[in-house]
Amino acid sequence: VQLQASGGGLVQPGGSPRLSCAASGSIFSITEMGWYRQAPGKERELVAVSPTAGRTNYADSVKGRFTISRDDAKNMVDLQMDSLKPEDTAVYYCNVRGNIRWRAPFASWGQGTLVTVSS
Repeated sequence: VQLQASGGGLVQPGGSPRLSCAASGSIFSITEMGWYRQAPGKERELVAVSPTAGRTNYADSVKGRFTISRDDAKNMVDLQMDSLKPEDTAVYYCNVRGNIRWRAPFASWGQGTLVTVSS
């Protein structure tokens, strides 16, 4: 399963970019779609995750500012980012988990898209 992410770039503080990620390939079912990020010199961390059966979860640092949404018909997941801060600067990765057939799980990562928050 391949993931293609788009969006990001240079954004001013307070900006509202939107990231998109499309999954393609042999997908039988999806159990979870999410976004992670890795800032320079730091480990990758969860930003937002949307389980197919369960509650959406956000990192405390983005609650109230970021919104994750899914289009299950298109196997897509978006991340709407509002009120961006310089500390949101990072490479953002989409992640999709599911099954390629009955009881054959997969977990795929997108290529990463850089979001730089700077004036």
